[in-house]
Amino acid sequence: MELTHTTHSTAEAVWFIADLARIHVDGDGSSGAFCLIEMTQPAGDMSPLHVHHRDDETFYVLEGTLSVFAGDEHIVLEAGQAYVAPRGVPHTYRAETDVRSLLVGTPAGFEQFVRAAGAPAEALTLPPADRPVDPEALARTAAEYGIEILGPPGTLPADVT
Repeated sequence: MELTHTTHSTAEAVWFIADLARIHVDGDGSSGAFCLIEMTQPAGDMSPLHVHHRDDETFYVLEGTLSVFAGDEHIVLEAGQAYVAPRGVPHTYRAETDVRSLLVGTPAGFEQFVRAAGAPAEALTLPPADRPVDPEALARTAAEYGIEILGPPGTLPADVT
């Protein structure tokens, strides 16, 4: 078996909602199998409640504390812990502290949504706190990538079932 190896000197940096997303491996680099994104999130950041219809989403915390609310579960992840949010299960997450984590989407495709919904980062920092995010535009873009927004940040899965 022949192994292939692709090395990128720098990750593609994207300001995605209130986060800094650094795309380390995209679908092209994994033959579509997965994407790997390093996320930096400020304390208190919470994603809209959403469900992935095409991919599973794995969270692996490098630094900080991340709460994941998936279906009827509430999981608190510390550094070195992981959780898989399977496709079809409504979920959201909240950064309990400043968080740095790895997000793995399987198969690849989530990184395309991050690019389409975000903007190239002007620096390797969190985006400005006053950077506007249009919830309707986010929901339309998400739908193009098989992600359904079910509620604004703060909405939990139990709120919609």
